[in-house]
Amino acid sequence: MNNLPTIILEQKVHRKIPQLLLKFKYNDLLKDTLKKIKGSKWSITLRSWYLEDTSQNLELVHKYFDKIAIIDDSKISKKTLFKRNLTEDEKVLLNQYYSYLKGKRYSLSTIQTYTFFVADFINFHTKTPLNELNNRSVELFIEKVFIERKYSVSSQRQFISGLKLFIAFYPHTQINDLFLERPKKSRKLPNVLSQEEVLDIIRSTQNLKHRAILALIYSCGLRISELINLELIDFHIDRKQLIIKDSKGRKDRYVSLAESFLPLLSNYYYSYKPKKYFVEGQKGGKYSAESVRQFLKKSCLKANIKKPVTPHTLRHSYATHLLENGVDIRYIQSLLGHSKPETTMIYTHVKRKDLLEIQNPLDLALQKLKNTDNNNEKLGLSPKI
Repeated sequence: MNNLPTIILEQKVHRKIPQLLLKFKYNDLLKDTLKKIKGSKWSITLRSWYLEDTSQNLELVHKYFDKIAIIDDSKISKKTLFKRNLTEDEKVLLNQYYSYLKGKRYSLSTIQTYTFFVADFINFHTKTPLNELNNRSVELFIEKVFIERKYSVSSQRQFISGLKLFIAFYPHTQINDLFLERPKKSRKLPNVLSQEEVLDIIRSTQNLKHRAILALIYSCGLRISELINLELIDFHIDRKQLIIKDSKGRKDRYVSLAESFLPLLSNYYYSYKPKKYFVEGQKGGKYSAESVRQFLKKSCLKANIKKPVTPHTLRHSYATHLLENGVDIRYIQSLLGHSKPETTMIYTHVKRKDLLEIQNPLDLALQKLKNTDNNNEKLGLSPKI
């Protein structure tokens, strides 16, 4: 037992969100295991892996590392380190709910998320029989757990979604599903690069493999998970197409390969000779998403781009540039693999061409004044004094 590596858990606010830090000496097994937990990221500034600080993630850490590491949680607040006190009947019910979600063909991460949130909800009302839980029970749970612990809006939406399914599975509570509303999702505008900035990043990337990765992400509008799961058989060179299989929402889609990318693709393939996946790690197998994020940051520094850039920024830029070039929004929705047109419509808010065509009212006011008084030399905002 003493030969096991140690993971030290800490809590810290990072990027305005409470995070759970996992600190350990470099270990391939721990690193690969951590990648199985959705949302895990590496921070260069924190010099640590981190997850959103939720009881669900804390429980996942204990579940995945229980037999392969010693978990030092002495620095975690007692408020976070609560243990569920579920009855045997409640455990059986939750296992049945888990199976119910599997039967609905939800992804493993969604099943785990929904089950954990519903388990937390039942545990919070441990002294109240399930058939007596009502809408006020839900409100209390949100007020005392989600609000006080500053959980994200997306986590709260996931809880409501999971609870709605639980009510359909176990319709014996007094919770009225009709009044269960998800909080509105934050609608932040995506960060977008200019076409010149994208080219500067790609040209600043000296490593051939890294350059091929960035060029493909941008030219096909890929999600980072789609890039990592991409196999060589997915490239249809003769048709200049790429098929993206089993993507978000279990959807397949085709995207076109850029003509200018094909020589780079050929150069990369014959230089690195990947066996199965488009990009592979040093020991074979899938490439690391965190590695892409790290070398992208280095390329941005070399290109003198100081705004925050992630692999998803390249996807946002791809969509925006298509829109600016006159591609119909419906085609862009298909190329991105969006289920709803509303998701794609966000790019209409960052179209540079349309914004430039709108005349600013200040400019119009000064122009109007100038047209009525051609002899006035002090019509500008910065006249000579």
